[in-house]
Amino acid sequence: MLKLIKNGQVYAPEYLGVKDLLLIGSKIGHIEDRITVPNNFVNIEVIDAKGKIVVPGFIDSHVHITGGGGEGSYKTRTPELQLSDATLSGVTTIVGVIGTDGTTRTMTNLVAKARALSEEGITCYAHTGSYQVPVKTLTGSIEDDIILIDLIIGCGEIAIADHRSSQPTVEEFARLASQARVGGMLSGKAGVINVHVGGGESCLSLLEEVVNTTDIPIKQFHPTHINRNERLLEAGLQYAKKGGYVDFTTSTIPKGLDTSTVKSSKALKRMLAEGVSIDQVTFTSDAQGSLPDFDEQGNFIGLKVAKINSLFEEVRDAIIQEHIPIEQAIQVVTKNPAAILKLSQKGQIKTGLDADVVLLDENLLNIDTVIAKGQVMVQNGKAVVKGTFE
Repeated sequence: MLKLIKNGQVYAPEYLGVKDLLLIGSKIGHIEDRITVPNNFVNIEVIDAKGKIVVPGFIDSHVHITGGGGEGSYKTRTPELQLSDATLSGVTTIVGVIGTDGTTRTMTNLVAKARALSEEGITCYAHTGSYQVPVKTLTGSIEDDIILIDLIIGCGEIAIADHRSSQPTVEEFARLASQARVGGMLSGKAGVINVHVGGGESCLSLLEEVVNTTDIPIKQFHPTHINRNERLLEAGLQYAKKGGYVDFTTSTIPKGLDTSTVKSSKALKRMLAEGVSIDQVTFTSDAQGSLPDFDEQGNFIGLKVAKINSLFEEVRDAIIQEHIPIEQAIQVVTKNPAAILKLSQKGQIKTGLDADVVLLDENLLNIDTVIAKGQVMVQNGKAVVKGTFE
């Protein structure tokens, strides 16, 4: 069925002005100043976007779709992501990851859940592996996973600077980065290494040593949690000035457990003020992952669950509170992750790309309508399509 979105202020993410968008099946068919429907043409759904801002569907490239956690024993294993968790948050594309628990959270489960979410209406990819090195893969090889499994596009999240990591050496990290890079090259995928950076004092030094002592380029890595604390944020700033990507986690532990985290919106403003290109920055939610807190001796003292709705909340705060232009703030959850992950059909409102579109109220920037691959998933702020067991 054809869908016509009329009179919306379109950010693609660059500002295009007031436009009409014609969605043809799962693709964006036309973008014009005005598209008129013939009087005798009935097989079309018209969506009035007057008073709305139209942006690309959001990409969340770090989600524990099968659940995560377990740092506080079995009862603290967090639940799986549900479809409407994503769509009500404007997220139409997800990359699933495994975290600390690479034993009971398996690659077979991750791939199955990714396919389930795709069947339910959004787009879902996955990275191979978890915190651990050597990497626990689906086929026995990082290269084979990326080359042979269509939805596996990279490797991670591999943990560094964290007491929960496998304490990988420079040589080990360089080798797995090379394997992911070759797998990506041979399959036309990104082959990035998604890196969990903990609160250890070494920060990003392992990645920097790999880049300095091997032929692996700095953009092979996509380190996340860079806003974990001020020390890591400063290290991330210097890393970005060398050309690296940095990812800020929008889910934060509430005050009372941890007050050191820097809000993603504020971290973005600081990066831009220091001259870092907006193209190098992304936001992810870490949704369904655990947000554990530990004392100085490494003892577990509390845990919360990360939420996917934090992704756009921080984008909105960047616009409203930090006064970052809409086109820049939106870019960190649309165009940037699409480019880093080589998702050529995602992240922009452009003729021929996937019809993933979000309509925002122009005053409060609340999510009104979400369309994934041409299908209306959320309308008037309510989920009209729900997951199989919701």
